[in-house]
Amino acid sequence: MGYRELKFDKDAVFLVTGGAGFIGSNLCEAVLEMGYTVRCLDNLSTGKYENIEPFLSNPRFTFIKEDIRNLDACMEAVEGVDFVLNQAAWGSVPRSIEMPLLYEEINIRGTLNMMEASRQKGVKKFVYASSSSVYGDHPVLPKKEGQEGKVLSPYALTKKVDEEYGRLYKVLYGLDTYGMRYFNVFGRRQDPEGMYAAVIPKFIKQLMDGEVPTINGDGRQSRDFTYIDNVIEANLKACLASSDAAGEAFNIGAGGREYLIDVYKDLCRALGKEVEPNYGPDRAGDIKDSNADISKARELLGYDPEYDFAKGINLAIGWYMENL
Repeated sequence: MGYRELKFDKDAVFLVTGGAGFIGSNLCEAVLEMGYTVRCLDNLSTGKYENIEPFLSNPRFTFIKEDIRNLDACMEAVEGVDFVLNQAAWGSVPRSIEMPLLYEEINIRGTLNMMEASRQKGVKKFVYASSSSVYGDHPVLPKKEGQEGKVLSPYALTKKVDEEYGRLYKVLYGLDTYGMRYFNVFGRRQDPEGMYAAVIPKFIKQLMDGEVPTINGDGRQSRDFTYIDNVIEANLKACLASSDAAGEAFNIGAGGREYLIDVYKDLCRALGKEVEPNYGPDRAGDIKDSNADISKARELLGYDPEYDFAKGINLAIGWYMENL
C-alpha cells in the first residue's frame, strides 16, 4: 500500500518542521492532498518560500516563519498537533566539517526542543529525520540497524545524538519517536544550486546547462538512492505504526545500490548528452559505499517502497526538465 491510501482521523493535524525544504515541502504537499491539516515551521535558512507558495491559498495550510532553536516557538507550533514530522536540520557532510558548532545548535538542540515541546503538548507521534551517515566507517553491506561504526563527520554525529534522544524520550517520557535513516533521497524540488547541492540535481542541471560535472573520487562509490515518494510513505506509515516500534531508528532506502559513475552515465543518456566528467578528490567525511537493509522498516512500519532507482530517476529528470 502506498501512502495515498493511508487513513488518519479526519481532523488530524500535522506539523512539518523544515517544511519549506526539499523533503519537508513534499511532505506538506502529500498530507494536504490527502485532505489533512498542515502547519509548516521553517526559518527559510535552507528552505525556500517558493516551495510552499502553492499551498498558501489552502485553508488547511499554515506557515510559521520560526526557528527550531526557539523553544517557545516550538511549544506554540505543536499546540493541538497530532503528528510531528521533524525535517528541520542542516544537511551536507562537507558543510558540517566547516561549521560544527552551528550543526550542534540546529540539528541537536533544535531537534531536542521539538521533542520536548511534543512531549509537553501530548503529540501522538514524533517522526524525525536521521541519516545513513550514522553508519560511519562500518564496512559491512547492506547497512543494518545495530551495526554502526565510528561516525565520520559532525553531521553524522548530530544524527546519532538525535537517535539517542529519540530512544530516551520513548523510554523516559513515553513519547513515540521514530527515526528515519534516509539513504540519499532525491526527487522533485531538490535544490541543484550551490557548492553543497546533492549530486543528482547538481549533475542534471550542469548537463542541461552544457557544463562538465565533477565527480568526487573515482566514481566507484555506491549509494542507495531513494526517491522522495518512498520517504513520504515511510514518514506517514511511521505515524500509524505500533507504539511498540517507537524509540527506534529505521533504514529508509530503496534497498538498491548504484555506483556514481553509472548514475552519471544514466543521466547523460536520458538527457542526450555525451560529456566525460571531471574527477576531483574524495570528499572528507564521506562514506564509500551505502546500501540499506530495509527489512526492519518493512516489518515494523509496513514500509514497502514503490519506487526503485530507475522509476524514480525518470520522474526526477522529467521534473527538472519542466522546472529548470
